[in-house]
Amino acid sequence: MKSIEEVGKLPILSKQQGSILLEGLIGILIFSMGILAIVGLQASAMKTVSDSQYRLEASYLANRLVANIWTAGSAGIANYGLPGGTSPDLALWLADVKTRLPGAENKAPIVLIAGDATAGFTATVTVFWQTPAETEAHSYTTVAYINTNP
Repeated sequence: MKSIEEVGKLPILSKQQGSILLEGLIGILIFSMGILAIVGLQASAMKTVSDSQYRLEASYLANRLVANIWTAGSAGIANYGLPGGTSPDLALWLADVKTRLPGAENKAPIVLIAGDATAGFTATVTVFWQTPAETEAHSYTTVAYINTNP
């Protein structure tokens, strides 16, 4: 015959069967959600790094063209306008833009030259790029005031 203490324990044990398995499954679910969040954060960080790399390239290319325009002198500055520029440096620069920036062949850079030799020139350079995963193009614009010595 069983004592009262033993009889009282049996139903409690049978009600708790499988609770450790349930706790384990809940723990695995929480851990899996944490891992998925870390993977999503890593993907977001990689996209941000990629975007900043292309923005840095566009900045470098635009400022390099401004330096070329600056050294062209007042007679050669008009040859750097895009579309329609005839400077040999401009053709090399365009080829470099197309190799360094994705999607740059789809939307050509724009270079606006305004002003004259007396008052000075304003050069506005806009460079575009678009990664294959995106639907809209990004752009970088720089404006430089160029005053030539007579």
